[in-house]
Amino acid sequence: MSNRRQPGHPPPNQSASRWTPVVVAVTVLLCIGAIVAIATLVGGDDDATGSGRAATESPAAAPGECTSPPALPEPPSPYAEPPDPSKAEGATWTATVATNCGDIVLELYGDKAPQTVASFLTLAEDGYWDDSPCHRLTTRRIFVLQCGDPTGTGSGNPGYGYGVENAPPDGQYPAGTLAMARTQDPNSNGGQFFIVYDDTQLPDPVGYTIFGKVTEGLDIVSRIAEEGVEGGGGDGAPAQPISILDITTEKAS
Repeated sequence: MSNRRQPGHPPPNQSASRWTPVVVAVTVLLCIGAIVAIATLVGGDDDATGSGRAATESPAAAPGECTSPPALPEPPSPYAEPPDPSKAEGATWTATVATNCGDIVLELYGDKAPQTVASFLTLAEDGYWDDSPCHRLTTRRIFVLQCGDPTGTGSGNPGYGYGVENAPPDGQYPAGTLAMARTQDPNSNGGQFFIVYDDTQLPDPVGYTIFGKVTEGLDIVSRIAEEGVEGGGGDGAPAQPISILDITTEKAS
């Protein structure tokens, strides 16, 4: 997936242009890749990590409801390079993504995608995604919610990129899959990622890194999808705004 348009017809990518039916099939796959994450090494393996935001600053949404999204954060400083994959490899992790629509809990595959998970842990610990909007929703053919760009434009990245890990050879991304978005460049994985809310096929020859799955809160993403895309259509900003307030992580095994 890429910045603004990645899964769905056009796979999530970092572009914000409209897709035509023909271009969408190709673009969707290319777009998914535009997401680039800012990663810095996370602290102790057994400690919960996050930005340390006070609970009073991240009001929780009632079940089935969303609160008003926060204002966009200040643009983060770029990172010089991706974090060391040894930070995550050989282990699984749990990440709790607090949003203005409720918490989404993720299982992260450090054993299958160590570079991606090391990046995710670092960015979460640094608060890179705090107050960042999920800027893209696709509802036709490709069923994903794309997040991870603090600028909200679909073109933001952490200043570094890395290659694809753990891509499915059959191009199948089941509901609940957590994967990285990128541009046409396989080495453009960074900070943007997408959540698949309904079974999706992305027949890209390189594929998109699967680095985890949703274990709780997929219903939140489905509710956002039911509200549709802002202004109609099947690819664009979600009509119901959803933003990441904070992400905390802990080692699971």
